[in-house]
Amino acid sequence: MRWRGLTGVLSSQACTLSANRLLTVAVPWLVLDRTGSAAQTGLVVACQVLPYAFTQWLAGPLLDRIGPRRISMAGDVTSAFVLIIPAVFGTPPLWLLTLMLVVVGCADGPASAAKRLLVPFAAADAGQSTTRGVGLATAVERTATAAGTALAGWLVATLGGDRALWAAAAMLGVATVIVTLTVTDPVRDRGRDDETYLDRLRTGAEFLRLSRPLRALTAMFVVTNLLDQALMAVLLPVWARAGGHDATVVGLALSTVGLASIASALASAGFGTRLPRRATYLIGVLSSGPTRIVVLALGLPPEAVIAVYALAGIGSGLFNPLLETVQVELIPAALRGRVQTLISAWAWAGIPVGGLLGAMLLNSGGLDAALWICGVAYLAAVLRPAWRMDWSVPRPAAEVIRLVPVGRNRITRMLRERPCPPNRVGHRHRIRPRSGETVTAARR
Repeated sequence: MRWRGLTGVLSSQACTLSANRLLTVAVPWLVLDRTGSAAQTGLVVACQVLPYAFTQWLAGPLLDRIGPRRISMAGDVTSAFVLIIPAVFGTPPLWLLTLMLVVVGCADGPASAAKRLLVPFAAADAGQSTTRGVGLATAVERTATAAGTALAGWLVATLGGDRALWAAAAMLGVATVIVTLTVTDPVRDRGRDDETYLDRLRTGAEFLRLSRPLRALTAMFVVTNLLDQALMAVLLPVWARAGGHDATVVGLALSTVGLASIASALASAGFGTRLPRRATYLIGVLSSGPTRIVVLALGLPPEAVIAVYALAGIGSGLFNPLLETVQVELIPAALRGRVQTLISAWAWAGIPVGGLLGAMLLNSGGLDAALWICGVAYLAAVLRPAWRMDWSVPRPAAEVIRLVPVGRNRITRMLRERPCPPNRVGHRHRIRPRSGETVTAARR
């Protein structure tokens, strides 16, 4: 029974992620088959993707107030109901399909964020560390990405796009049932009676602004996602074509990354707590980030590129669970929904323009220059958090967390004290108020 909640969260994540990967294949194929227009296909897909991160951020206060379990159930039920429409009423017109995908994107964003928030609580209920729970969740995500995409291709080829949407709705329905039967909500933040929705939204933004480690991580996410998108959407295909390689090389390299990351994520779940954090982060980001770009710039043969991408997958599976664990430790449970969804929204901000950046660099200086610029920028982005963060493991019950009203608008500010390393026991870091503000705090 101790593992019931964690097993339920991971199983529901597997269902929803597989459904999402199915949609990424079925929807473009369905639109392209009906219209034959690549422009209309891109527009319809964008209508699903763009609301995803934005609605996550807007749902942050609700996740903390209502609870992630209810948000997860509501989002999955809404998406499943919308995707059933083509199965019941036939293939909808293009405008209705676009509207349906907007609703799915708006519902899926908060539901995915809710499941992410449930992982550390479910891991604690199972008597497991946050690192183990997050490592298992990362392995589930990578497995669903690989298996879900393959399943989507088979379903679209054998049943057609409409029936594939029905399969996605069924997976979301199963995810809802699993969460309903196995998962319980963590203790929710009731807040103050006079605290409005916008006040709670500003509280999350204020906490992120005052947290130097989280700011460093967020900046790194924005830059690396931007460069990853430039690499995947533009530079990697252009490199393959310029070298006389076909799409098989690109697909093999990317699938190698996915498979290797599954194995390393499982390894992180097994013994990640024993690894030194700063060294693990540096090894993971250096092997999985700039090396993928530099190996292309060096003009190495495809066999070497695939080998480097396998190492990149191993590094990715190691450091991603670590970063998620650090966020859980830095953000109090009462604010986790608001702050983590805001970080996710920022992380997604660079993705829509990543392809444009890659094309601009390619047209300005050619392939080699574009790859070297992206590789150096990636290196600078991932090295910054290594020395701007305290990577030590926080001691239990050593945090002092206060919510205090500050200023005329009573914007809630989070004051957080973290202990220094053992050689400086008598010293504490404190976020200082700006001039003119009065902040009072007392220890619990």
